[in-house]
Amino acid sequence: MEDFIKLAEEGNFSRAAQARNLSQPAFSRRIKALEEWVDATLIDRDTHRIALTPAGAAFRSVAEELLRRLALGRDEARALGAAQTSTLRFASTHALSVTFFPDWLRGFEDESELGPVSLIADHMAACERIMLEGTADMLLCHHHPSARHRLDEGNFRSVSLGDDQLIPVCVPDSCGTPLFPLPGKDGEFLPYLEFDEHSGMGRILAASQVIERGGAQLRPVFRSHLASVLLRMARDGKGIAWAPMSLCAGDLASGRLMKAAEGWDVPIEIRIFRPRQRRSTAVEAFWRRLPAAE
Repeated sequence: MEDFIKLAEEGNFSRAAQARNLSQPAFSRRIKALEEWVDATLIDRDTHRIALTPAGAAFRSVAEELLRRLALGRDEARALGAAQTSTLRFASTHALSVTFFPDWLRGFEDESELGPVSLIADHMAACERIMLEGTADMLLCHHHPSARHRLDEGNFRSVSLGDDQLIPVCVPDSCGTPLFPLPGKDGEFLPYLEFDEHSGMGRILAASQVIERGGAQLRPVFRSHLASVLLRMARDGKGIAWAPMSLCAGDLASGRLMKAAEGWDVPIEIRIFRPRQRRSTAVEAFWRRLPAAE
């Protein structure tokens, strides 16, 4: 099940096998064995980037729910056996793990002892999988009401922790104006440093439709799920990038970067998610210290 979900996420046998610490032939045999057990073809191998068949897409939801329930059942069994750890297990998108999480958590430590804390930082697609599998108790991520995510309200609760915004940035030119001013000119496309499909902020930017509504003339030149990497490329003058204010505020203050134009910002929230099912005593006690859950 975990092999299959990783393959669906990566879209590539080689990368998925490497992530699962398997040789590609062994990984392929395991996927084939799963298909034989299900008695259906789950993977479309005829496309350049492998994709799920309709049967595979349906089975993915089942597999993720099964793994999540197994993890929850394991935790409940540990609690009943008095062997459950008091560790608070967080997942976080990369940007928030650097800009938000340390100071936010320090505020709780000032009030009382938290006990052990663990943090996994990854892109949004991986963080969703971590939560669905039950590997983490809580997830910190950026959120926009129009952007899709896989932590549905039936199985997860969330709390807003603060506000942020995605803003378009680029280096200034010799006159102190944006080197790549939005929206660009017809036939003169601006080099665009874009988020890839694994990025939660990329989903938010697409859902906001700010680029389409503004008629921006953009030509993608680089892609990554890491806002920090896109920001580094923007600092080097490689193009225009949308970045969270929490990550680029220092660059704006120093003048290293500037807004590519006004009116292109996307308001976003910082939210924390958790499963609706009861978790450890430590998790429940921590959750009660947060604002009212939605």
